[in-house]
Amino acid sequence: MIPIPPKMIKDFVRRITYFLILLGCTLNTGLASELPITVWKTPTCGCCQAWVDYLTENGFSVTAYDVEDVVPIKQELGLTNPALYSCHTALIDGYIVEGHVPVSDIKRLLTERPEIIGITAPGMPQMSPGMHSIEPKGYDVLQFNSQQQIKIFSRY
Repeated sequence: MIPIPPKMIKDFVRRITYFLILLGCTLNTGLASELPITVWKTPTCGCCQAWVDYLTENGFSVTAYDVEDVVPIKQELGLTNPALYSCHTALIDGYIVEGHVPVSDIKRLLTERPEIIGITAPGMPQMSPGMHSIEPKGYDVLQFNSQQQIKIFSRY
């Protein structure tokens, strides 16, 4: 048996470690967008469909349901404050995503996993994904807990 110099062993271990770290980072990058997201929307709302298309274009696996009244679904999921409502409601990995929330916020939510029940872009922000701008401008995305207490999640 030929003895292996300690430096070669050290280099080999270091290279394997770097490879595993790189592999882990690569796998983690796609994780947020590979999760299925379910969206409830009204069949006549064009901006809701535009937001669904925006999610799909950004790699999410979207299941969309057209319903006549989205409010009972919001309430069943735990969103009970009408001031936080928008025109569509989504659920991803146990979190509510209400309204025209940018993909970057959804991914951040899934990465950080705060102890909240969801995030919302209340109303219909004009310069939001699904409305008149892919690049969010001039509105806040709020986070909320089960008591409907709110805090700013992102500001645009």
